[in-house]
Amino acid sequence: MTDSTPIIGRFAPSPSGDLHFGSLMAALGSYLDARSQHGLWRVRIEDIDPPREIAGASHRILQQLERYGLEWDGQVVWQSQHHSRYREVLEWLITHRRSYYCTCTRKSIQQSGGYYLGTCRNAHRSAEGAALRLYQQSPVTHFNDLLRGTVNCHPPLAQEDFIIHRRDGLFAYNLAVTVDDHDQGVTQVVRGADLIEPTVRQIALYQQLGWTAPDYLHLPLALNQEGSKLSKQNHAPPLPSEEPQRMLILALAALGQNVNDEWRDLSVEQLIHQAIKQWQRVKIPINSTFITTDVLSTF
Repeated sequence: MTDSTPIIGRFAPSPSGDLHFGSLMAALGSYLDARSQHGLWRVRIEDIDPPREIAGASHRILQQLERYGLEWDGQVVWQSQHHSRYREVLEWLITHRRSYYCTCTRKSIQQSGGYYLGTCRNAHRSAEGAALRLYQQSPVTHFNDLLRGTVNCHPPLAQEDFIIHRRDGLFAYNLAVTVDDHDQGVTQVVRGADLIEPTVRQIALYQQLGWTAPDYLHLPLALNQEGSKLSKQNHAPPLPSEEPQRMLILALAALGQNVNDEWRDLSVEQLIHQAIKQWQRVKIPINSTFITTDVLSTF
């Protein structure tokens, strides 16, 4: 991005459960990085996978963000309202021969080494019962991370023709997030380091569509005592509704920020204001932040 380009950040949770401490780290890091540059911060609910969604989660996520002082700009965006836009982009990729239909199963791909080898690339499959893959003509093997510098990608992953529309009729994550970030004018994507690998695929899709990719910054992950990422899938506890200052201070510390005991006496609004003023991008090893459920419940 150029110096004259306004900063637009975003937070894009999926409604597969409530926000947890790892979600807070990602949201807070994204928010502070945008606000410290006098930028805008958008919120987008990524509700394009109904089988994984939990009833009421979207509403609770927005309530949690408000309770923790993370105020967004503009209206909340819902991916479920963008199906026609995704179809428009898919049609363009099909028309310009930058995608093709594939009937290969996960089992067959695993048997061939775990990466898709372009088996259906020239097979001229029909759309019925098939997934749509991007024809990866210019693989992206590395990118510049605003925090970590040059990040290299495993070549087989970079070269893979990845799915952009699933055989079950659902739009793939990499397609939807790329289209929405572009359409929302997002200039920087600040998110957890678990999404480093998809970044090269999203940049490749930007290039195929002739769009300018945003800058990327990947934050450290919050891990449980077994060393696994805190996530909804491994039942990470939801953010508490009472005394959000405690979790905010813990998240700031996990992000490498300089906090002290005096911050405990601040209101949420005062704490966020202070955090914006003092925000610094601190390079922390991706898998170094261990947060146990005991710590989260007693801090």
